[in-house]
Amino acid sequence: MGLIGAGLQQPRVCSSCLRTINRSIPQYRRYAATATAVKASDRSNYSQATEPKKIPAASSLPEYIVQSGVLLSRPPILTKEPSSFEKAFFFYQKRLNERLVMPFTRYFYFKKDTPADTDWKIKAKERDYQPARELGGYNPYSDVGWNDELLVGDKLSETSTMVEALVRDSHVRAVEGKDGKAMVVEGGEQELHEGKIEMPLERTTEADRKHDVKRLDRQLERTLYLVVKKPEGSWEFPHGPLEGRENLLQAAERVLVQTAGVNMNTWLVGHAPVGAYVAPPVYEAKLIKNEEANAADVSPKKPGRKVFFMKGRIMAGQANLKGNIFGFTDFKWLTKEEIQKTVSEKYFSDVKDMLADR
Repeated sequence: MGLIGAGLQQPRVCSSCLRTINRSIPQYRRYAATATAVKASDRSNYSQATEPKKIPAASSLPEYIVQSGVLLSRPPILTKEPSSFEKAFFFYQKRLNERLVMPFTRYFYFKKDTPADTDWKIKAKERDYQPARELGGYNPYSDVGWNDELLVGDKLSETSTMVEALVRDSHVRAVEGKDGKAMVVEGGEQELHEGKIEMPLERTTEADRKHDVKRLDRQLERTLYLVVKKPEGSWEFPHGPLEGRENLLQAAERVLVQTAGVNMNTWLVGHAPVGAYVAPPVYEAKLIKNEEANAADVSPKKPGRKVFFMKGRIMAGQANLKGNIFGFTDFKWLTKEEIQKTVSEKYFSDVKDMLADR
């Protein structure tokens, strides 16, 4: 192995190490030196077609504004009204259960000759001594116990018939007398001993009858959504632009408070949007003339909107648009079908898949 610089004052370096050192030295300087050797006259040799075209300056307005919206809903309060077939089927299931359970032992629940025992015997006699109160006196242990089915549309399976039977059975028929023995009460004496019996509430409320779309106690079988009226008169879900370094969830929480006030107990579900609405921008074409060519600078006259909706639930409270910073003038709680009649066709086509069918 040969040595370089023998006899000199510099340190000795073998040829193998020298090649390694040369390879490790960056080679960018030789390229920089070559680049500086190119004369300015040589640049003119390039054809004009290879030079990039000048791009017009961007407009001061953005093409789209990103906004965060809130799909605030009130879930159904009641289950769906059953069909005639479902009513008959559920009624059959109750009678079938009576056939499968053990016989009812009265003295396990009522002490003999007490007012409660007397009350039960009076009511049981009216339903053929069967424990079930709403099954029409069905006896699962008789010779016709197998006949436990009903025809579709039979009044026994109607909800109103069962409610009437349960309310009638709730009246007190026997009380304790002065001598301590059971005393049967009749007619108006029942209210004297038991007070007023509360009837089950109807499925339709006063808000349904008045068609008050601002109240939450309406359409109890359906999902209601909050929509607000914009200053120009159109209806949409609450929305607003993002501020600072906000994400969609943080912006939605702020928009909801700034829109509907703080008198609502709400919960935003998840961190990802459930849908989006895109409003295209309004363009205005401007013609720019220069020596080289005519280029059209298309700038938005009005920027578009990309609204991403966050799903929310309301548990208590009510919306209050007083003093909102977005200029919303009115609000409604609407079902999916009512929203379709209220908002624009383009808006509903974008948001319809986010809405529940019931």
